[in-house]
Amino acid sequence: MHIVRDYQFANTDDIGAAVAIGNFDGVHLGHQAILDVVREQAERLNCPMGVMTFEPHPREYFAPDAPAFRLMGAEAKAHRLEKLGVTHLYQLNFNAALSGLTAHAFCHDVIHESLGLKHVVVGADFQFGKGREGNADMLRNMGDEMGFGVTVLPLVSDEKGIFSSTAIRTALSEGRPEDAARMLGHWHRIDARVEHGDARGRDLGYPTANLSLDGLHLPKFGVYAVLVDVLEGPHKGKYKGAASIGDRPTFGMNVPNLEVFIFDFSGDIYDTEISVALVQFQRPELKFDSLDELILQIEADCVESRTILAKL
Repeated sequence: MHIVRDYQFANTDDIGAAVAIGNFDGVHLGHQAILDVVREQAERLNCPMGVMTFEPHPREYFAPDAPAFRLMGAEAKAHRLEKLGVTHLYQLNFNAALSGLTAHAFCHDVIHESLGLKHVVVGADFQFGKGREGNADMLRNMGDEMGFGVTVLPLVSDEKGIFSSTAIRTALSEGRPEDAARMLGHWHRIDARVEHGDARGRDLGYPTANLSLDGLHLPKFGVYAVLVDVLEGPHKGKYKGAASIGDRPTFGMNVPNLEVFIFDFSGDIYDTEISVALVQFQRPELKFDSLDELILQIEADCVESRTILAKL
């Protein structure tokens, strides 16, 4: 995948693509519908298939001290988009200069002059430019003016509502990963490298892989049945497990993280990138009065997780 971070220094090979524009947080089914149209346009125009997104996320740029909200980091998003056929990722640096462009200047300077995009695809709720002054209708008009095609797609929904990153965050916050998966088209995954922890799980007889949740939206704290993909190294493969998300109140106040016990697994995966898919919420996080109580609950949690995952 070609990744372009500064539109002013794009290479010749990165010019003239058909591109979807948006933040694509989660790459849910609404995003995937947009990508389907981009793919069709790229084939029609015989040009690269691309996505334009922004780093940091504009919401992070304008409110850096707000709680973390992202469903996936930039690297995980890039991997997901690549799997869906995107060959050119315009991961533009969102800074004072870019955020200060008017809607017209964004179309002229970025889309037309610098990147020479042939076709742009957006959702009906698309807004852009300084102060979010631009909308889908303005984009169409500017495309006609500057010579690039524009497709605007209606938002994807079902009987339960519109598919959106906000709705997915709400489902995860409420412990409904199944509803998040319905909108995503896949299980919600947390991708990260395994960190060294306090080795408490090993001492309890349940060694866990510890993942940071830094910068990510926090799902409901508690225990989940999960699927685990070890993405590299000698233990690369697919596994099942039980995971706990939270701040581990039995051991005091701690930074929230994800700890996953991988069933029937033995091996060193420290510093290895893994992907944990949340399948079903089992119970909220609890504080235990003794380690014996905690161990008994972990045993019960693992039995329940195995039962849930056996039905997949």
